[in-house]
Amino acid sequence: MHGSDAPKLDMDRMVDSVLAGDRVALGRAITLIESAKPEDRARAQSMLDRLNPRTGNAIRVGISGVPGAGKSTLIDQLGLNLIAKGHKVAVLAVDPTSTRSGGSILGDKTRMGRLATEENAFIRPSPAGDSLGGVTKTTRETIALVEAAGYDLVLVETVGVGQSEIAVANMVDIFVVVALPGAGDELQGIKRGLLELADIIAVNKADGDNVHRAERAAADYRVALHILAAGHPDWQPVVLTVSARENLGLDALWAKIEERQAELKASGALAKRRSEQAVTWMRELFDQRLVASFKDSRRAARQWSELEAKVRDGQVTPAAAAEQLAKLLGRHEP
Repeated sequence: MHGSDAPKLDMDRMVDSVLAGDRVALGRAITLIESAKPEDRARAQSMLDRLNPRTGNAIRVGISGVPGAGKSTLIDQLGLNLIAKGHKVAVLAVDPTSTRSGGSILGDKTRMGRLATEENAFIRPSPAGDSLGGVTKTTRETIALVEAAGYDLVLVETVGVGQSEIAVANMVDIFVVVALPGAGDELQGIKRGLLELADIIAVNKADGDNVHRAERAAADYRVALHILAAGHPDWQPVVLTVSARENLGLDALWAKIEERQAELKASGALAKRRSEQAVTWMRELFDQRLVASFKDSRRAARQWSELEAKVRDGQVTPAAAAEQLAKLLGRHEP
């Protein structure tokens, strides 16, 4: 075989294996798109271009909520229920990352132990690195890959802190917020911004002595959402109670997700939302590429480091440093 044919054959094999639903090949494909090496980036782009026609057929659901709300237990149980109904479920868990070590804190496969052993489930923990709000730079591409591999439900779990919810809401069809019973304090604790993103609020842990508290919390959320939704006639979020541990209410949750997806599709809102998300994705990628290309120049990278040090020491204001970098960018020839 001619040497130059080997990479092409390798790529053909990877594309065919992903389309066939090979989980090992899918894992390798995701590793390829996560690579920062320029040669890998080119190969990843080629692969995504070829897989693109087979993407877009899944229901994309973001799942968020305050730490301790039971998101992982809910995903584990919901995933098992749906696999039993013949679905293929992919879970993309956006991990908090230790800023000191850079390592991933949570082991998602242990938190979703039962789902991880299922043949029709694919769980991918993603170290968040330094990207905005803990959402990986490649989560959108990963969604495309798992769809091409035949997964018809993609769950994107976010850590429930910072800007990650907004970022995830910009890449899914439906956004579910998992809340806790005992609304009083918790209702204050959930940020207004998070409530405004919600299509569905699932008050979890509605079991045992918590049932009445959960129902009371659900009623409080309905009142809060009614007030928030007053100025948005097209936005009608749903609140329900569930117990992930006891597997109660999860069928109703799934029915609401399917119902909302069908409404979005029928009204044309789904196609519009995904088109807007594609434009947002392009802008984000351009920003990333622009900074990467800029830093590829030795002179620019040196100036960048020097200015960072000066800003850190208080010698230069952030605005003045950014202005200097912008001027340098104007003269920068890649």
